[in-house]
Amino acid sequence: MAATTSMERHDALSEVLADSWWAVGLRGLLGVAFGLICLLVPSAAILALILLFSAYMLVDGALAIASGIKAARNGERWGLLILEGVVDLAAGVIAFLWPAITTVAFVILIAVWAVISGALMLTAALTLKIDHGRWWLALGGIASVIFGIVLLIAPVVGAVAGAVKPRTFVKELLGR
Repeated sequence: MAATTSMERHDALSEVLADSWWAVGLRGLLGVAFGLICLLVPSAAILALILLFSAYMLVDGALAIASGIKAARNGERWGLLILEGVVDLAAGVIAFLWPAITTVAFVILIAVWAVISGALMLTAALTLKIDHGRWWLALGGIASVIFGIVLLIAPVVGAVAGAVKPRTFVKELLGR
């Protein structure tokens, strides 16, 4: 079997994206809808996210501890399961008691995700044929990287402005 050439891989990626254009479009529409909901009711969206995260961590921590206890009874390794459970419980309690700190942590997480996904979008754009929306993908990647860098520069401003008024975020960054 002959080795796959770089051009064949690029053609395959272009073909997959062209065949599933509707999935890419749906992803964009859902992202816009989610963004509009967050823009219209940002404080409720952020609080809901924090409470959901807190509840998840509390449940996950309890289940990890239960798994650790079961593993200990069966003579299996249990220490890391108990440690994971305790850390999860602590994260859940911190998120619930100090939502502001959790919000800043989420902003930093979102910033890192935006930079990484933007870089991956740019990489994908460079491997596509021009006739398959290459420049739109590159533009989205550049916007994502810039957004992530701005959030990393001012995560507290991003958290506060995102919870109060999104346009405040821009004003604070520009110093106006």
